[in-house]
Amino acid sequence: MDTFASLSDGFLVALTFENLLLALMGCFLGTVMGALPGLGPSNGVAILIPLAFTLGLGPTPSLILLTSVYYGAMYGGRISSILLNIPGDEPAMMTCLDGYPMAQAGRAGEALALSGIASFVGAFFATWGLVFLAPQLVKVALLFGPAEYFALFALAFATLGGISATNQGKSAFAAALGLGLAMIGVDTQTGVPRFTFGEVHLYDGIDFLVAIVGLFALSEVFVFLENRDANAAPKPKIVIGRITPSFAMIRQCTPTMLRSTVLGFLAGVLPGAGASLGSFISYSMEKRLVDRDGTFGKGDPRGVAAPEAGNNAAAGGALVPMLALGVPGSGTTAVLLAVLLSLNITPGPLLFSQNPDVVWGLIAALFIANFMLLIMNIPMVGLFSRLLLVPPRILMPVVAMISFVGIYGISGSSFDLMVMVGFGVMGWALRKLDVPLVPVILGTLLGNAMEVNMRRAVTIADGEYGVLIGSPLAIGLWTVAFVGFVLPIIVGRVSKRRRMRKDQAGALVD
Repeated sequence: MDTFASLSDGFLVALTFENLLLALMGCFLGTVMGALPGLGPSNGVAILIPLAFTLGLGPTPSLILLTSVYYGAMYGGRISSILLNIPGDEPAMMTCLDGYPMAQAGRAGEALALSGIASFVGAFFATWGLVFLAPQLVKVALLFGPAEYFALFALAFATLGGISATNQGKSAFAAALGLGLAMIGVDTQTGVPRFTFGEVHLYDGIDFLVAIVGLFALSEVFVFLENRDANAAPKPKIVIGRITPSFAMIRQCTPTMLRSTVLGFLAGVLPGAGASLGSFISYSMEKRLVDRDGTFGKGDPRGVAAPEAGNNAAAGGALVPMLALGVPGSGTTAVLLAVLLSLNITPGPLLFSQNPDVVWGLIAALFIANFMLLIMNIPMVGLFSRLLLVPPRILMPVVAMISFVGIYGISGSSFDLMVMVGFGVMGWALRKLDVPLVPVILGTLLGNAMEVNMRRAVTIADGEYGVLIGSPLAIGLWTVAFVGFVLPIIVGRVSKRRRMRKDQAGALVD
């Protein structure tokens, strides 16, 4: 009963004119960001962080705006996947498999509307999962000591390295780079400056927001500058057709949406797994369960509904560990975690008791944003599809301007602008080398907390490092971390061998 009382208080916070307007603006801008190939939720939220701070918004309005952008971008990612066979972001890759064949068959409008409905189902039920699961996870989190928190942070790095990247070595390097960046500044225990090179501006460490906007938003501008000739190619003509799916199609896809929602939500709750895993698992499982006629990959509506419900459910699930434990469940929630920390709000077990208005106002706003997105997406499919015709030479200068003006508006420091440019160049270089950016951000965000908890645990145990694996809870977390890192390597090698055998068999037949 307390949960529903808290949720009703949250609706009182969310149902103000300012917050409703911010949710609507966030949904629209998020859908735009998701629709444009290459931007996606992480970049979309990173680009709009300076706007939230420049407007002088408080904690709750800022989070409502940015999480609405997050949900909107998850909805919008399917537009370019279906119409152009170009995923707007990584989770939308699976939507290409059946969405684009539907568009080629003249059913683009139906595919877009169906994906909007599936996104709503996934996100709506995942938000209910957030309502009930996060408070329960808080009770478990109160059992955590410094050693358990250290193991939990290690779990986040291990699963992020093992699941989200095809190359675990590159992901581990990215996490180590992030942890190294977190070490910059004055040591909280000894007061000794570390890696500051005599620069006073670095004594407080690197600002999360400067790093995030540089790595995500500015690096996108550099990538565009490098590929500007390729981006100048003419855009194909887009034909939408009928924009309302038949009742029979929705009825056929409803079991698929519900199954995919459960799978996606569970994938989102795993720290570091996120929407990409939710989308992949949902599509793969649904293909095994219902694809008896081999129609998946040839324009089967269920092949659109499954990944869309899965990745939007994972987006809601990823908020659970971020709010309850202070550990992001995906790249975009890592960006949202940085926003909370910048607003002097510490996510974790005490957040629900110390800042209930922020948490429950945010959750209520997610329900409102879902309905806004459903109402907005189906009638405005034609408008959002035309966004794909906007040339990057117009879009990218706007991204650069928002980044520079926003960061300068937050800090008023020209040094921060130089650091942001440095991170932009680093982000561009890492993307060239196919090194994931999310572990870098995760290391920068969690590095200090990880170090503090390790030192605290060892100090309490009089210098005995065995305390880090001294409780059943810590051992369980370390076990999950190890399995989460190693299992994808084994699965990847097995699937690679199977693929090679199939290719060899096919070559012999030919």
